[in-house]
Amino acid sequence: MPPDDPCANPLLLGWVREWVETARMQNSKGLTTYKKAYAALQACPVTFQHPSQLAQLKGFGTKLCQRLTEKLQKHCHDNGLPMPKRPRQSIIPGLANQDDDEEDGAERPPKRRRTKPYVPTLRSGPYAIIMGLATLEEGNRTGMTKPRLIEVAQPFCDASFTAPPDVTSYYTAWNSMKTLVEKDLVYERGRPTRRYHLTEEGWEVARRMQQTMNPNQPGPAARGAEQNLDEIELDPAPALAPLPLPRLTDRSPSLKIQDPPNKESNYSDIVADGDTSSGSPELPNFRPIRLAPGSFEVQLVLDVREVRLKTDRDYMQNELAKKGVNPIMRALELGDALWVAKCHDANFLSRLGAEGDEVVLDYIVERKRLDDLIGSIKDGRFHEQKFRLKRSGIKNVVYIVEEISMDPDVLDKRAEMVQSAIASTQVVNGFLVKKTQRMDDTIRYLTRMTMLLKKQYESKPLLVIPTEVLTAQNYLSLRQHLREKEPTTGHYITYPAFASLASKSDMMTLRDVFLKMLMCTKQVTGEKALEIQKRWKTPYEFFRAFEECGSGEEGKKRKREMVFEQMGGLPKNCRGLGRRVSPVRHN
Repeated sequence: MPPDDPCANPLLLGWVREWVETARMQNSKGLTTYKKAYAALQACPVTFQHPSQLAQLKGFGTKLCQRLTEKLQKHCHDNGLPMPKRPRQSIIPGLANQDDDEEDGAERPPKRRRTKPYVPTLRSGPYAIIMGLATLEEGNRTGMTKPRLIEVAQPFCDASFTAPPDVTSYYTAWNSMKTLVEKDLVYERGRPTRRYHLTEEGWEVARRMQQTMNPNQPGPAARGAEQNLDEIELDPAPALAPLPLPRLTDRSPSLKIQDPPNKESNYSDIVADGDTSSGSPELPNFRPIRLAPGSFEVQLVLDVREVRLKTDRDYMQNELAKKGVNPIMRALELGDALWVAKCHDANFLSRLGAEGDEVVLDYIVERKRLDDLIGSIKDGRFHEQKFRLKRSGIKNVVYIVEEISMDPDVLDKRAEMVQSAIASTQVVNGFLVKKTQRMDDTIRYLTRMTMLLKKQYESKPLLVIPTEVLTAQNYLSLRQHLREKEPTTGHYITYPAFASLASKSDMMTLRDVFLKMLMCTKQVTGEKALEIQKRWKTPYEFFRAFEECGSGEEGKKRKREMVFEQMGGLPKNCRGLGRRVSPVRHN
């Protein structure tokens, strides 16, 4: 651009000239507007008292006039000059109409609608990119490469910049860079290694974002805004919130990938079966093992089968590590995640009548993708898993449901079934249901839970039940008795003892096998199976009662009515075992 010709407003023209050069260097879409404004101001013979009067010229809008006003204020402040006052009448006669093809009496053009300034959603991809670039000094010419920008921006974003939200998607948070470039908030330079910079408009958006987050702190922030840990729901509180089902397409298989069992973690012989002859086992007297504050650390234990894809098995573990949580990875006998208090002295518990160096805390998580939830409801695994979680003795059970995209036809058919299952899990079982949109949300939830449980447990002593007093028969009764007797004091067991009690097959008693047999019958839930077992303790007693009904037409009628009559006066969730569930129909 040639040197400025003499004009009536050289100071304002110089600033507009700088913006023209910057827009040309950044290849900005605003270059045309700046050039029009420059040409109009250069040709104008009138000296303006205030930048607001420039709105009469071509190329000058409210935003450009405001920027010139701010530049003039800074100039006057730096040079000790008085700032011109904004005139009441901004229109200067003779400049109200600059179009050569318009007549003197033409009407003024309508005012342009003021566009709403762009502000990205908190912790979205555009938000994180802007905050990441704002960690540079304003005016920095070096910029950031893509790998460096992803590293800096990730703490500001809930979604991943490297991995899609689910297996059916190809888009990551980095795709929002295209939006920022189109809006002239970010520009890129360099080949083959691209470097990214904030434009002038980008810096303005960054300042507005920072002012919204922290009005007392000027300038862009260099750290993310994490939600308060106290907002996490911990205690299971029944709530019938509707489950919004996504409407996209997902034909991917279930997330769970079965690994071979870990032979090194076989704890089946640690806890004895106990006396099965008595229905009400005698509760032992014992002296609990005390873990003093500072002698242990709360850690997350994650099931090794919790993977994102077969080709990306370590995604969950790596993302947790990036957020400061290094989980213990092992094949869990029950649940997908739980928390333990790990002793600093590995031999402390063994010297006092326990084993291992970990104590299981009162929180366990079962994670289900929406497609896996539907599949488990259809094949009965859902009720069996809830039954085993209820019998685990852990007080707080969290059911995480990831609402991934699925085939809309499948959702339409199964929506009512899913809603019913969620409501039953909350109200009947008393579990906390936490709904997330993708695996990244689940990872963030586990991170916050870990931080909160560290704060909750590490500052007080823990009481551990010696494993030698535990049996499969007295475990649940003992835990319930201790909670009623000392509701403010928690009593816990070691991880080997918990794994032994929670084993799917090795620790099964005849009653457990009978319950599983009953739950294989259509319409027989865990609650109904328990009520049946209260009346007939074993399969032998059940079929003996069935045979005692007699033969002939009268006997067949009594057989059809046997279970139905016994279940008539029970709570609503245990009723419904009609004649079609009678054992006579399975002969």
